[in-house]
Amino acid sequence: MLSAPVALSRVNDLELAISSVLRGKAETVRLSLVCLLARGHLLIEDVPGVGKTTLAHALARSVDCGFHRLQFTSDMLPSDVLGVTIYNAHSGEFEFKRGPVFTNFLLADEINRATPKTQSALLEAMNEVQVTIEGHSYALDQPFMVIATQNPVEHHGTYPLPESQLDRFLLRLRVGYPDRQAEREIVRNPESAQHEHLRPVLSAEELLYLQDQVTRVTVDNTLVDYMLAIVEKTRNYETLSLGVSPRGAQALFRSTQALALLQGRDYVIPDDIKRLVVPVCAHRISVNSRASLSQRSTELSERILQEILTMVDVPL
Repeated sequence: MLSAPVALSRVNDLELAISSVLRGKAETVRLSLVCLLARGHLLIEDVPGVGKTTLAHALARSVDCGFHRLQFTSDMLPSDVLGVTIYNAHSGEFEFKRGPVFTNFLLADEINRATPKTQSALLEAMNEVQVTIEGHSYALDQPFMVIATQNPVEHHGTYPLPESQLDRFLLRLRVGYPDRQAEREIVRNPESAQHEHLRPVLSAEELLYLQDQVTRVTVDNTLVDYMLAIVEKTRNYETLSLGVSPRGAQALFRSTQALALLQGRDYVIPDDIKRLVVPVCAHRISVNSRASLSQRSTELSERILQEILTMVDVPL
């Protein structure tokens, strides 16, 4: 079993390994590790070519676990994700052939290019860590994490993820363009920004141990009330048609514990909450149609959450 100092050292090694591939994006890398340690699923949304798939590959390959990449397309069926039952003529019985979802890390690349029917194939897996095929339930291996990438909904050939699907992602991150220095390194040394050279930093058992340690991080009741005040404000805000769900409140709680652990603390502070409100909650709220006419709903929802943070008193 890992000691606390050794565990934190392994997490730092993991962060350095991913940062060596996704250059100039320290905050994005750290938040992706928050999602990993909090047993969450990660949605990476941004324009093509900024490193969404690179981040997903790096995160999955840095842990010694099963990994499968699935390219979502408009003609994909739910059975392409979950598996299918076929008849075996030799045995005279039906056999279940497991699909790509039976792994530890599933990279759902460009998830919003698949139809809603295929997208919904992941709902049970993401929420209950199992899939049900023709009345039979099959448990998935632990750890289990879905890392999905998607292009903004304004792009051609995309199907917006429904609210029920979005709510199952712990965090939504945007990679963004690199700064000048990082992009210079990427242009001059493109091979250094590839994920194939990565070697696992953590084993599955070590990751499960760290995920268990996250649940032991102390969260004071005043901070829980602070989170709930923010969540409640989203449900009553005039320009929002949908506020943060109870599942979203749980996600914020778990995420702050994971961030505190990454920072080397066994307790949560108000700054942890402020730092995570946007990536945890922005994809869980909906801006009403009138308010979203003048601005992209994604950008507007993030700005509204920042405004809500200024309206809620921070506990002393």
